[in-house]
Amino acid sequence: MMHTPSRALIAMSGGVDSSVAALRMQQMGCECVGVTMKLYDNEQIGLDKGHTCCSLDDVEDARQVCYTMGIPHYVIGLKDCFSEKVIDRFVRSYERGETPNPCIDCNRFLKFDSLYSRMEILDCQIFVTGHYARVEYDPVRERWLLKKARNKAKDQSYVLYFMTQELLAHACFPLGEYEDKEEIRRIAAGSGFVNARKHDSQDICFVPDGDYAAFIERRTGKKWPEGDFTDQQGHVLGRHKGQIRYTIGQRRGLGLSLPAPLYVCGKDPEKNTVILSPEEKLFSRELVAEDFNWIAYEAPAGPVHVCARPRYRAKEAPATAEVLEDGRVRVVFDEPQRAITPGQAVVLYDGDLVVGGGTICPDNSVKKGNCEGACD
Repeated sequence: MMHTPSRALIAMSGGVDSSVAALRMQQMGCECVGVTMKLYDNEQIGLDKGHTCCSLDDVEDARQVCYTMGIPHYVIGLKDCFSEKVIDRFVRSYERGETPNPCIDCNRFLKFDSLYSRMEILDCQIFVTGHYARVEYDPVRERWLLKKARNKAKDQSYVLYFMTQELLAHACFPLGEYEDKEEIRRIAAGSGFVNARKHDSQDICFVPDGDYAAFIERRTGKKWPEGDFTDQQGHVLGRHKGQIRYTIGQRRGLGLSLPAPLYVCGKDPEKNTVILSPEEKLFSRELVAEDFNWIAYEAPAGPVHVCARPRYRAKEAPATAEVLEDGRVRVVFDEPQRAITPGQAVVLYDGDLVVGGGTICPDNSVKKGNCEGACD
């Protein structure tokens, strides 16, 4: 770990990971300041506490841990910013027929930018989170590098691909060196932390029941109309219940009686159709990504050989990446990949090193200026 600060701003989510990250920094001799971000009110989303992040209970847990450690604790209200930069972006992405990852937007536009902007205000040199990843400085490249965590099962480098050199220069992820999550819980229990056995957060925090379509309809006040299921030739196969209820690769829940299994392979919001195909048609070798952030080096002048992960839970696959004239990046896999989905992130790796990443574009679409800034 390259950073040797005297004062660190700690993002305290109320979970065990951020708590042990704070403890680790304190043990390293840093003066720590805890900050918890209040993103919404529990009653706004019908929260099932204990399975999401940033709830009122999480704020109290973070406060208790800071009290136990003897460090100051602040709560930052970001409800309006969260609503605009995360929830509204999530809704618009679904409306375009995409499948977004709002946790990436939350990290990017709220958590990291907010920590960075408040770091100087609170006289801190770095900000710290409980993410499982590593940051190192390479004097040969003269760049800060983002690497996978030692614990590959918990690695979260995928959701941090957006980090710029400026952010990486001021970020610290103490848990990236730990190989066992149970060790983290043992440390927390031995330190008397109230959240030592607290469940890890699951699903999307503002959709605690996992029903994205119902949430979007409540949020917008709109009802997505029924439309046609079609095959790739345009033949009508039946009726769907609103295109926001379906994702690429889905087979179950279509409500159709078909002679052979079919899967969602695409959506056309303008025609309000959901397109089905046999599973073999879900596989493709190529994607184009926009809003791309290069970390390991500047945008290369020619093709580079990498391993690419086209969704969070996907396995990395060998590929070639090349920057297009408009700045977007074409990724061509050595072998076809299943259900490449617009709106998801593709992240490029070279071993443990994060090369960069961006957002997968819709097929045959050229959309620019899709990235929106963070709140102050």
